[in-house]
Amino acid sequence: MNRARCADAHRRITLDAGWQVAEAPAGSELARIDALAWVPARVPGTAAGALRAANLWDWDRPQRFDDADFWWRVRFAAEPGSAVLGFEGLATLADVWLDGEHLLASASMFLAHEIPVEFRGEAEHELVIRCRALTPELAIKRPRPRWRVPMLEHQQLRWIRTTLLGRTPGWSPPCPPVGPWRPAWIEYRALQLGAIDIDVALSEKHDIGEVEVAAELDARIRRAVLVVERDGKRDAAALAPRDGRWRGSVRVADPELWWPHTHGEPALYTLAILAATDDGELRIELGRTGFRRIELDRGDGADFRLRVNGVPMFCRGACWTPLDAVTLGAAPEAYRAAIAQARAAGMNMLRVGGTMVYEDDAFYDALDEHGILLWQDFMFANMDYPEDEEFVASVLAEVDQQLAGWRARPSLAVLCGNSEGGQQAAMSGAARERWTPALFHDILPARVRALGATYVPSSTWGGAFPHAANAGPASYYGVGAYLRPLDDARRAEVRFASECLAFANIPFDGGMPGGGALRMHQAAWKARSPRDLGAGWDFDDVRDHYVRRLFGIDPAELRVSDHERYLALGRAATGEAMARTFAEWRRARSPTGGGLIWFLRDLWPGAGWGVVDAHGMPKPCWYALRRALAPIAIAISDEGVNGLVVHVFNDAPTPLAARVELELHRGGDIATGRGGADVRVSAHGAIELAATDFFDGFLDLSWAYRFGPPVADLIHAKLVTTAGEPVAETFWFPAGLPVTRDYDVGLAATVAAVDGGVAYLLTVATRAFAQSITIDVPGFVAEDNGFHLAPGQSRTLALRATGAGGRGHGSISALNAERGIRFQLA
Repeated sequence: MNRARCADAHRRITLDAGWQVAEAPAGSELARIDALAWVPARVPGTAAGALRAANLWDWDRPQRFDDADFWWRVRFAAEPGSAVLGFEGLATLADVWLDGEHLLASASMFLAHEIPVEFRGEAEHELVIRCRALTPELAIKRPRPRWRVPMLEHQQLRWIRTTLLGRTPGWSPPCPPVGPWRPAWIEYRALQLGAIDIDVALSEKHDIGEVEVAAELDARIRRAVLVVERDGKRDAAALAPRDGRWRGSVRVADPELWWPHTHGEPALYTLAILAATDDGELRIELGRTGFRRIELDRGDGADFRLRVNGVPMFCRGACWTPLDAVTLGAAPEAYRAAIAQARAAGMNMLRVGGTMVYEDDAFYDALDEHGILLWQDFMFANMDYPEDEEFVASVLAEVDQQLAGWRARPSLAVLCGNSEGGQQAAMSGAARERWTPALFHDILPARVRALGATYVPSSTWGGAFPHAANAGPASYYGVGAYLRPLDDARRAEVRFASECLAFANIPFDGGMPGGGALRMHQAAWKARSPRDLGAGWDFDDVRDHYVRRLFGIDPAELRVSDHERYLALGRAATGEAMARTFAEWRRARSPTGGGLIWFLRDLWPGAGWGVVDAHGMPKPCWYALRRALAPIAIAISDEGVNGLVVHVFNDAPTPLAARVELELHRGGDIATGRGGADVRVSAHGAIELAATDFFDGFLDLSWAYRFGPPVADLIHAKLVTTAGEPVAETFWFPAGLPVTRDYDVGLAATVAAVDGGVAYLLTVATRAFAQSITIDVPGFVAEDNGFHLAPGQSRTLALRATGAGGRGHGSISALNAERGIRFQLA
């Protein structure tokens, strides 16, 4: 939908309260709805959301929402006169009546509707919506698809423009959206505004930014001026009517550029049209934009790397999921908090995948504000979609509406036709010509070309087969579902992982259904373990595989004898696998242009794919990622007989002058060596350093030659400022990750209250090496978690209250410590 708003001439009344919802058998009629059992509801909302609020449904009381009709109604007062009745999304097969008159039949949850209405003198009006059952529609005999999608029960969903959320039993909770899931409103318009196209350009030298507008404005407007504003500075130019639109442009000299936050500041400018009629002046808000150039560098034809303002990016982040899987909505402040959390993790790109839904404007606003790039799929995934005239017309209407809302958004980097469409066709044995349907390879690209955005036909595309990792974007699960060793991240020559690294990531206890008492073998856990339908394994098995690889221990035996230890190693293993993979992909010589983890956030409580739990709390792996994805970071790689290499990454817009220090330890607390070197890393750059160069003579730091025991079983690499202040650190274990608990590491803690007990500063210290320190304080979230401490090292970090806070106890444990310690909040 168009982002243009004019408070001076448009008065909108949101229809959000006073609604009721009722369930009825499929095929129900308007005449009989008074006899239904109605419960209170809110709009935007879904049937599942209303029943949840009324305590009539929850995860443990499943219901087949697609089998029934759901009716919605509201009574409201309206001023007499002409108005527009708006629905921004109805899921899915919907009919609308106003005062008994049928106004609308909608067959797509992704289409918005505006209906002119005339309110007369009635004191009260009634609006009724019927959302028809999908199950009878799916039973209609239609041509069969040319390939099957294993994750779906109903292959004929391909005919219906609705989300796959709630309809993929292997990984999404059983609550498909039904109802007015986006806002409904009435708007009185003193002036009419039509389409307003905004194009934003930045010169090659980045010295001129230009905003061009073509606007359909009311015939009563006599004068219009386009203004571009930032920090009190205004540039403006008059618009002139031509070819049925008011047209013109504003040029901004030496504009402040919009950058992904990892590489600079996301500078935003406010756009508006100041218009005048015979009755006065008005302001038409066009939203905010930024000046940037985003280009796709294909290099040798297989490469896939974005350049922003001429700088090559390593894009890292995750695939977005709705903040509430039941209602699909959230308040603007919830979107801002979630995007800020992604930014804090070092992520600079999020992908909205084709299995999800188009998001609210508040989501896209938050991306623009926080400097996070957007990979946006159209809502198509895996299936063999029809291409008949009626279906394509509906799709193009949907696409046009979405493009109008995304236009001029600086965060928009990639538009993608579908999620894994070509991959599914190829893996299902479809003939090669069916890997390239015209809808995604001809029709949609022609529609989006005017935006100037990068377009790819599918999230997996470009190689000898669609999902080949070494050409174009691909779903990379070599490390992950396909159980490859960690070095496969390099061997596969990944160019861009549009989704990757799917594990059943174990949250802290609060993120599990029933809390910490739940055991992995119990039905409540396994019911929510993500899986592919028909597969003989699930993603708990994937996580356990890497526990075995990293720690050399049998997770099945451990689960029986020590379940808490099993959980602790599982939490550490997925974070370790992700961190090592991203360190590999960030190398200066890596061909990888980006990686997006499959799921930022879990859809429901449990050990899901997300790195954030369903309540919005970071999981242990989130902290590991934050250290690995930081704009300025350090990592170590094992190059075999060539020794260890230290990698320093500097995404910042200024050069980095620092020092790298290596400390060698053995046996937990025995120092065996120390070396260091001053380094300089260019802005937006990365360097590689041979670790042996830090020492006077040769040291077999990688333990590749094995002439005796390793020089060290722990290598602590620190990046510090020239004044010695810590910037980043990493640890390497030449003989593998420790797994035993056979000595006392000497953990200690002190705590001090700040801000009146709303937050605390916790200092953790250790005598010997402490592995994967876990801080657990009920009612608080730690600034960092799961981190290592070198012998004699200490760290001070904040504890932030998640609600009312508390004054109870906290605990600290380490994987290699015989026992943890407890501390009292003052």
